[in-house]
Amino acid sequence: MKLILTFFLITIVWGKTIEDNIENSFSQVRTGLDILLSEKTELIQGKNIGLVTNQSGVNQDSIPNYKLFIESKNVHLKAIFAPEHGFFGNVSAGKNIENQQLNDFPMIYSLYGNTRKPTLEMLDGLDIIIYDIQDIGTRFYTYISTLGLVMEAAAEAGIPVIVLDRPNPLGGLNIEGPILDLKYSSFVGMYPIPIRYGLTVGELAKMIVGQKWIKSIPELYVVRMQYWRRNMTFEKTGLTWIKPSPNIPDLETAIIYPGMCLLEATNLSEGRGTLQPFKKVGAPWYHDEITMDMNGMKLNGVSFKKIYYTPKSIKGMSENPKFLNQKCVGLKTTVRDQSTFNSVETGLKFLYITQIMSARNFEVMPERMNKLWGNNQLTLLLKGKGSLIKILKEMNHDVAFFREQREPYLLYD
Repeated sequence: MKLILTFFLITIVWGKTIEDNIENSFSQVRTGLDILLSEKTELIQGKNIGLVTNQSGVNQDSIPNYKLFIESKNVHLKAIFAPEHGFFGNVSAGKNIENQQLNDFPMIYSLYGNTRKPTLEMLDGLDIIIYDIQDIGTRFYTYISTLGLVMEAAAEAGIPVIVLDRPNPLGGLNIEGPILDLKYSSFVGMYPIPIRYGLTVGELAKMIVGQKWIKSIPELYVVRMQYWRRNMTFEKTGLTWIKPSPNIPDLETAIIYPGMCLLEATNLSEGRGTLQPFKKVGAPWYHDEITMDMNGMKLNGVSFKKIYYTPKSIKGMSENPKFLNQKCVGLKTTVRDQSTFNSVETGLKFLYITQIMSARNFEVMPERMNKLWGNNQLTLLLKGKGSLIKILKEMNHDVAFFREQREPYLLYD
């Protein structure tokens, strides 16, 4: 009997080990681009393709998607469409970009210049549009606004859309912040989703179509990833990090960004003009007590350190930052535990404390803040007319609502 029990236990352990080894052997996630070119080439054979992409659209060997399409047999790459920051991802935030015509290269149309939605002339002659950009899972990161406008234009032109899915670098479990009130809809927030929405771009595309958040609905096909799970943040994917934009140099910045980007709607420096944007924040008039209070709250998964820094003009990152060449006092955010850290709550409480401690100097830009936050409640709070407890309660309600609303569109466990 003991021998049988021992054999049974060993079998369980060995079985578990084998399963673990199988899972570990496939540790590198295969993106939608890799799956398309290895298993689903029939979708693009003989097609004239328009490709929406930038420097982040590479395969598992870091080869750019456009090169792979150009080299593929019986695949015709006719046009490229580039979002904010440009095709090469080296243009500062908010800077308009012109169309480009490079030698022996498809026309590169800018979707962050004179137009942000492809025109019928740009789409003329295309059989299919492929979207392949690395997103960072934050509502006001404009690549997902470009996604919606491209899908809308494709529908109007009768062209199908293929979204090549990529990981949400922040993972697919945590959701943070209020749902956008469409009264404040803009290019930095087009859909009624929370600030951190916990979806891959493919899942979001399905939700945009399913919820009819755009005026015209295209034929949509999402090429799923392989081996991605909702509990994976980017460092667990086995993929190489490529800066999705100039001021998101690494994963920790992407994790901090959803909350600290709110500083863009204030007269606080959000760290542009340094090599650690969003990690470093402050102002010449910043009070040390703010950092002490932030640490005193013992927020989950994060710590703060007093710093000094001087914003500089950095080509391709920030050429005219707040407080240019002025010495700033501030804090540096360090994420200790990604799974428990809530960036939006951190940013909210930081602004609340700063407003109290620096009322004479602190300013908020209401129109900008309402667009970033998604409603006017944070603006009211920072003008002394709202309730922090009420905002936190409403955020929790929005998170619970969205978690249930998104369920039909999830592609991964």
